[in-house]
Amino acid sequence: MEPAPLKTAVMNIVNTSRILVEFMLSQDQKNEARRQRRQQRSNKRDEDMDMDTDTELCQTAGPGALEIMLLMGQVLSMERRFWARESSTDWWDRIVLQVWDDSQWLRNFCMRKGTFMEICDLLSPALKRQNTKMRAALTVEKRVAIALWKLATPDSYRSVGNQFGVGKSTVGAAVMQVAKAITQVLLRKVVTLGNVQAIVDGFAAMGFPNCAGAIDGTNIPILAPEHQGTQYINRKGYFSMVLQALVDHKGRFTNINVGWPGRVRDARVFRNTTLFKGLQQGIYFLDQKITVGDVEMPIVILGDPAYPLMPWLMKPYTGSLDRSQEPVQLQAEQMQNGGRMCIWPFKRSLAIVIDSLRPQPNQSPHCYFCLLRAPQSL
Repeated sequence: MEPAPLKTAVMNIVNTSRILVEFMLSQDQKNEARRQRRQQRSNKRDEDMDMDTDTELCQTAGPGALEIMLLMGQVLSMERRFWARESSTDWWDRIVLQVWDDSQWLRNFCMRKGTFMEICDLLSPALKRQNTKMRAALTVEKRVAIALWKLATPDSYRSVGNQFGVGKSTVGAAVMQVAKAITQVLLRKVVTLGNVQAIVDGFAAMGFPNCAGAIDGTNIPILAPEHQGTQYINRKGYFSMVLQALVDHKGRFTNINVGWPGRVRDARVFRNTTLFKGLQQGIYFLDQKITVGDVEMPIVILGDPAYPLMPWLMKPYTGSLDRSQEPVQLQAEQMQNGGRMCIWPFKRSLAIVIDSLRPQPNQSPHCYFCLLRAPQSL
């Protein structure tokens, strides 16, 4: 409510209360006077006096009651408005959008302003909302900015809301809306295999021929689920989901899978993915083979000992090797460790998600997909 109408309403209530008090005091005085007169006069004169005073009371009370009704009518007829907490969007509208340079955007949103605007354009069909009679909808840019700020910082929902001039619940809704939109719209555009031959050439330059990726799995911490919690306890004793990632020679994610309970082993997760089925059917990579010694070698991926040995998946040999075989073993281990090194920075950033964002288990994959793709959008 505006200050002027609010002040008027308060004054009306005060005046109404004053009139009521004065009216009741005057009635008490008149009643006391009537009682004293009845004691001094005869019964007949008492009855006459009672009639006179009753008539006088009705005549006196009339204007007071009428005045009260008029004043109360003024209070009740005032315009009603929905209460809303005062907030300001000047910081976002006037400073961030108009003043900040790329270095400030990178520091606070983990991406440049140009990249941010490009993402907003891509997500606009999924995030745009209509204005209502109650309030104007958040712009796509502001909705995305709120989500990125929450994902990139340990700030609480309340702190982010104060920063952008919105409520705490609005921040939570914006984060999940943006996370789901990114998963639906950008997943296939950003996490993709790309040019297989370029990847093979990249691994060959690093010392391993005809390789198109390194795969690894890891446990991502989550909040304890309400049901079937034991299924999510991994062998290290904490609640988690399994993340499986395939990366190229530059450490870019080309295939990801998130959502299996932490109790499930990497090999089982892998066998139940579309990646495994595509590799098994020979349709995921080009049918390109090279000859190594007397053996034809198809395009392969590299994994750790937890993965099954397949014609298209190579993993370190755990037996004894002679000196001529050790260099090949060492090179394979280095390539596979490269995939693990790409996941470790992502795991460190999850401390923010778990401690600050606190997503529910069914929301976690969407949030993790956002973090997986964030470094690739710079």
